[in-house]
Amino acid sequence: MAQVEATTERIIAADAETVFDTLADYSGAREKLLPEHFSEYEVREGGDGEGTLVHWKLQATSKRVRDCLLEVTEPTDGQLVEKDRNSSMVTTWIVTPAGEGKSKAVVSTVWNGAGGIGGFFEKTFAPKGLGRIYDALLANLAAHVEK
Repeated sequence: MAQVEATTERIIAADAETVFDTLADYSGAREKLLPEHFSEYEVREGGDGEGTLVHWKLQATSKRVRDCLLEVTEPTDGQLVEKDRNSSMVTTWIVTPAGEGKSKAVVSTVWNGAGGIGGFFEKTFAPKGLGRIYDALLANLAAHVEK
């Protein structure tokens, strides 16, 4: 099994604290930011950053749907980590200042991919697909906080 990684980033015209707080608001803003690839969104515990337990289904392709149950931690300032209880998938969000009134949001997801030929295709195509999904989410985030 090879590790598969997808990373996407965006400069957002809002301060880092606002961007981070919006991402960490699982009981309010986060659901509104999700593109159509996400369904069955439900906050099961907490709702604001550290200690949140959130569920959703992620439809990465027409045939591939991941049932995700994510535990949220905040290991450092400006960092959210979502660990899926149902798989090896871990998504890390890092928000840092990027000049006056701007911030840089980076989202990186890693998981243990399949072996063999299926793993080759997963490692080749999954990062691009997931990158498009997170690019849409970051665009929605920017539209939300740049009002």
